[in-house]
Amino acid sequence: MTAGWRAGHLPGLAPGEVHWQTLGFAAHGRTLAVEVPLLTDAQMQALATTVRHAARLRLQSMPVDEVIAVIDRAVARLLDPRDPLRREADELLPIVTGFDPEMVRLGLTAFLQTFRAPQLRRFVAQDFANPKVLDGFQPALKGGAVRAFGPALLAHVWAGNVPGLPLWSLACGLLVKSGCIGKLPSAEPVFATLFARVLCEEHPAWADCLAVVWWQGGQPGPAAALYREADTVLAYGSNAALRQVREQVPLTTRFIGYGHKLGLALVGRAALDRQRGPAAARRAALDIVRWEQQGCYSPHAVYVERGGALSPRDFAQHLAGELANLGHRHPRRALALEEAGAVGAWRRAAEWRALAGDGGSELLGHDGASWAVAFSDTPQPLAPSAGQRCVQVSAVDALDEVLPLLAPHAAFLQTVGLATTPAELYRLGEALGAIGVTRIAPLGGMTQPEAGWHHDGRFNLADLVRMVEIEQAAERAADRLAPYAQEWDT
Repeated sequence: MTAGWRAGHLPGLAPGEVHWQTLGFAAHGRTLAVEVPLLTDAQMQALATTVRHAARLRLQSMPVDEVIAVIDRAVARLLDPRDPLRREADELLPIVTGFDPEMVRLGLTAFLQTFRAPQLRRFVAQDFANPKVLDGFQPALKGGAVRAFGPALLAHVWAGNVPGLPLWSLACGLLVKSGCIGKLPSAEPVFATLFARVLCEEHPAWADCLAVVWWQGGQPGPAAALYREADTVLAYGSNAALRQVREQVPLTTRFIGYGHKLGLALVGRAALDRQRGPAAARRAALDIVRWEQQGCYSPHAVYVERGGALSPRDFAQHLAGELANLGHRHPRRALALEEAGAVGAWRRAAEWRALAGDGGSELLGHDGASWAVAFSDTPQPLAPSAGQRCVQVSAVDALDEVLPLLAPHAAFLQTVGLATTPAELYRLGEALGAIGVTRIAPLGGMTQPEAGWHHDGRFNLADLVRMVEIEQAAERAADRLAPYAQEWDT
């Protein structure tokens, strides 16, 4: 196994004072040993004190434009293929995640581009009509003044299903000027470590304003120590993992959780002529292949409207062909035993439906294929597939038929990839939003959210801050005490 690569960022703690645990990874014929820190409760508490104090001194006084400039410089370095830290990311992330190296390279570049300075400014402007409320009191429309304060200490609990995910919450925390401590996912401890390093190299004054830690899942001591010190806890993961975190967070601490979500696609007949139909299938295949459907925005089901030059079954066959082509360009990662079992079970269920003649069902893709398309000539209920390039395609007479199938799953809906006319886009957008969908994207763009999107329908930055108001009456009362006050003002 490759010599140990040390993860984490621990300001104020000497490496020799910390116990380290080794996590092993293997993919693409290579192995990697990653050392992650095992902190005691006292060390975690000391780390929280260091980060909170440093953020108050060095981060909270910075104008938000300067914060954006630092993040932009760090992201620019990671976008540079010649930068040593970007080369390290390109080398290590495929080993850790098992994803195809070219998929990692392309996906990481596309993701990082949404965190350049122009996009970060949109990020802030999306949540605050006047971004300067993050810097000081600003005039309020109703009179008086208002200011936004981020948490003094923001704890992040990251999931490891998609590389780069920690950047999202870490950027949010820095934009609201919070000291940040993030918990590495055991499945992907590399990216957050590299991003902390590049931030500290670009702006050394932030070296003590953030920390990257780790603990074994279910280990209560260090987690509880961090949650006691944090003002807000922001967590990503399965619903079961979020429930476990929520139970450890004190009642007086704000908890924000992003749990399991399910994506799907709707393809209208307008997108199904002989030219647009194959292109739509190609774009849908890209959304399925990117990150092997591990993201909350990835499609697991596609509903295709009848009435186009290309039938729903034709679309399913084009989709199968595109998945096969992408399998040569971006091979699917090797599956763990549990993942392979889930794919096998999903395929067997699809095969049984086909054998039973259930709704004109058939399974496209032989047993050895790295993908599978289950087609049904009748609308199938919305359900997660096994992932790993498995998808259900259902024919519908009209896209409106899908709405009753989605309604029971409102709590799990997030992204819908929609291919239809402008009029239908807005009409269906109203209906989809009413039943719980929070993001409507184009096919091919489901796995690449735009900068400033409302994650799960919420505000990325506004949810983190507390607003402080100086009422207009307080201004008038202060005027009466000013040196320039006249007798008739009192």
